[in-house]
Amino acid sequence: MDFPINPNIAMVTSFGCHQDHDEAVKRMKEGFQFFSYGLGHHYIFGINKPGRSNIWEDFQKNKIKTEGRSTIEQRVSPDIEAPGIGTPKELTTYLKKFEKTGVDQVTFIQQGGRNKHEHICEALELFASDVMPEFKERESAREKEKMEELAPYLKEAMKRKKWMAELKDDEIPNVEALGRQIIEESKNKEAANKKKTAVFKKVSIINFF
Repeated sequence: MDFPINPNIAMVTSFGCHQDHDEAVKRMKEGFQFFSYGLGHHYIFGINKPGRSNIWEDFQKNKIKTEGRSTIEQRVSPDIEAPGIGTPKELTTYLKKFEKTGVDQVTFIQQGGRNKHEHICEALELFASDVMPEFKERESAREKEKMEELAPYLKEAMKRKKWMAELKDDEIPNVEALGRQIIEESKNKEAANKKKTAVFKKVSIINFF
């Protein structure tokens, strides 16, 4: 088995593409805001009742409406109202910033909230025809140059790797199939219930007499 190093960096961003900037924002921005809100709800501040809580309604009630944009948004992309959402030209400019800083992959969040399926498909089609070709054209050369530059560092990193000693057979735990686990748990529960029933009968007889 080989131990390759993956020296790639990936970033996650919102996504929406339309020839009209305002329409792109209208279609996609709120969905990404809800995606962020949903993460906060489940991991930071929310109380959730499965099957009953309506996070979308909660998001609408608690959505903070302010004039202008946050300081962070202005610093990251002062020329784009919603990073990753805009016209093909705006998206190209935005992604070139990632490319320039050495980002290898960009993951687009697009299906958040109530974003419409047809809008997502239209955005992807426009992106594929008007934005992606430029980056794809130079990707092979960029990747080759990057790997050549990183080669000596990757080599040194592998030299410092601490290799784990090979495990002995008795050091490797057995892994039971889920079906076996379920059957075993059922047997244990059945045995436990029988024991409880026997104890209950004994206590009942003692109390009766």
